[in-house]
Amino acid sequence: MASLPKVNEKYLIDFLVSLLNIPSPTGYSEQAIDFVEKELSAFHFLQLSRTRKGALVAKWDGQSNSAPRALTAHVDTLGAMVKEIKSNGRLAVTRIGGLLLNAVETEGCWVFTSKGEKIRGSLLIDAASSHVYGAKATDTKREEGHMEIRLDARTLSEKETRDLGINVGDFVAFDPRVEVTNGFVRSRFLDDKACVASIVAAIKSLTESGQSPAQTVYFHISNYEEVGHGASAGIPSDVHELITVDMAAVGEGQASDEFHATICLKDSGGPYHHGLSNKLRAIAEANGIEYKTDIYPYYGSDGEAFWRAGGDAAVALIGPGVDASHNYERTHTDALVATTNWIMAYLSSG
Repeated sequence: MASLPKVNEKYLIDFLVSLLNIPSPTGYSEQAIDFVEKELSAFHFLQLSRTRKGALVAKWDGQSNSAPRALTAHVDTLGAMVKEIKSNGRLAVTRIGGLLLNAVETEGCWVFTSKGEKIRGSLLIDAASSHVYGAKATDTKREEGHMEIRLDARTLSEKETRDLGINVGDFVAFDPRVEVTNGFVRSRFLDDKACVASIVAAIKSLTESGQSPAQTVYFHISNYEEVGHGASAGIPSDVHELITVDMAAVGEGQASDEFHATICLKDSGGPYHHGLSNKLRAIAEANGIEYKTDIYPYYGSDGEAFWRAGGDAAVALIGPGVDASHNYERTHTDALVATTNWIMAYLSSG
């Protein structure tokens, strides 16, 4: 096995920040897919294609084609859609994925109209003023029926809002608020753009060192993971092993932290493939990659979507530790680099 090349940390972080700043709630992720596709097109040996569902697939021919592999990560994020245009001109919303409404209360957002316009706003409780509503401002439960988007436009009625071009079904994307400081990356939607960045950085580092994968590999960049069916289609049928690259959940009772990569051995869908998980552990240990093992009780992945759709391949899951998942998330460069190294080591392994 060749030694692992050094990860270009600046490239990794710059790519990640750019991707984080592209709005991509599930169902409205084409711009993010375009961005990744453009970046991967610089690697002329990759064979790029789109699924009819809109996912991106990149094939890299390996030294052998006896047991092709795949890695999957997703660019789609949590978000919302317009559920109702209220009589006061504000917008009721329906969540996309497991969005925590209290985590985006007061946050800026964009409403994307079907005509291609975007209109600025922010999400508030419908009893936001403490001077008007008193205790109701703090006591009201943060749920869809009590949250509304206040548009930064002159509108006080349903008609005025409709005249802006807004309709029921328009997508809503919340600001990620990306900040990089002291080695930490703090942002919404590190799930799962951090892992897409690690995959792209791994391809770049291997390429620049003149290395190629031991087996032909497909990189599947999913666009419907947050609603449960991202990788249910698009993984080629000749794939023997599928590595899902997704965040590791950090919190009380978890072994994961923000400074390591983690291998998840079981989540809400049950255990991952024991043999492939052990193979990844052996690869990490052989390459000096420190890692954590963990179990996530409230978690599902594209690997399981693949299995539920009838996919016949071993599936395992690795990824960087991310604090406050589905909230205002944070990870550290050390975890991103460890994940990138683990990807490279796996691709180089026999």
